[in-house]
Amino acid sequence: MLTHLRPAVSLVVLFTLLLGLVFPLLFVGLGSVALPFQAGGSLIVRDGHPIGSALIGQNFTSDRYVHARPSAITGTDPKDPSKTVPTPYDASSSAPSNLGPTAKALHDRVAGDVATLEKAGAPAGTIPMDAVTTSGSGLDPDISPAYAALQAPAVARARHLPLDQVQALFARMTRGRVLGIIGEPRLNVLRVNLALDELR
Repeated sequence: MLTHLRPAVSLVVLFTLLLGLVFPLLFVGLGSVALPFQAGGSLIVRDGHPIGSALIGQNFTSDRYVHARPSAITGTDPKDPSKTVPTPYDASSSAPSNLGPTAKALHDRVAGDVATLEKAGAPAGTIPMDAVTTSGSGLDPDISPAYAALQAPAVARARHLPLDQVQALFARMTRGRVLGIIGEPRLNVLRVNLALDELR
């Protein structure tokens, strides 16, 4: 029996060390050398201090900044632990709303967001999807060029900048599809807002 058991135990130990220790350490080491920005969490640093990640969205609310798409993340209500309250872009709790296309709550929220955008001056029927829909994670760091263009007039007014200067910045900061075919054109909200702060 021991002759049959020894090879099995040896293989378990060997593959545990190889696949559970050696390979992960090898990939971490290679990642740190070949892709240090990504391996370090894609942190964006300003004045020597990390202010966010290029991969995790933040909740900007001032008119001076481009806003991210809505976030469906909820957290525990501090006043009543048995209830939940919206906590947009809370990176400690990533989750979708799990509301389906026939959910009245989803329909009412989207209709309310559309009405708010139209009241703010968005032409009816031109509101991009990411302006009123949430992402699966609730932490989407990017928006579409169409949603950025919708926000450009408000940002220009709040910053007392010419609209064409803000639009030119958005055009420069738009990233295309990966390898020309994967994904959609997009702008990283944190990077755009940092660039806006540097405009004169």
